[in-house]
Amino acid sequence: MNEILEILEKDARTTPEEIARMTGSSAQAVKKTIKKFEKDGIILKYKTVINKEFVKDEGSDVRALIEVKITPKKDVGFNYLAERIYQFPEVSACYLMSGTYDLLVVVEGKNIHTVSNFVSSKLAPMENVRGTVTHFILKKYKEDGDILRQAKRDKREAISL
Repeated sequence: MNEILEILEKDARTTPEEIARMTGSSAQAVKKTIKKFEKDGIILKYKTVINKEFVKDEGSDVRALIEVKITPKKDVGFNYLAERIYQFPEVSACYLMSGTYDLLVVVEGKNIHTVSNFVSSKLAPMENVRGTVTHFILKKYKEDGDILRQAKRDKREAISL
């Protein structure tokens, strides 16, 4: 992979001037290369990784990984159904997989019930979906290569009277 892309992938806040120093290029050449990557769709967007364990939000989302077995549609294969599935707003990622299932779908909802409702009312009944298995994420330790520090827990015992 291109050196500029590797640097930005690790930290998108790295400035063109910093990248120029790291690569031995000029800042203007780095800016031009980044603009070309953006124009060509190589760089899709810049993203912030949030450790949601530190965000005190009672309505934080529930995330589930859903294994989906499908029968590919004639002449369009897996792509047709994958495209229909990833259009749902609840779906944050969709991958074609090898192995015992065909698609891995990452779904987010406000609670377990919204995720299970999505699976039972929208995903499972779709034509050519042969079966689903849902795995709820209980805790994240590392995501997209970033280790997520855990919030410190109070180790004192709760006392009730």
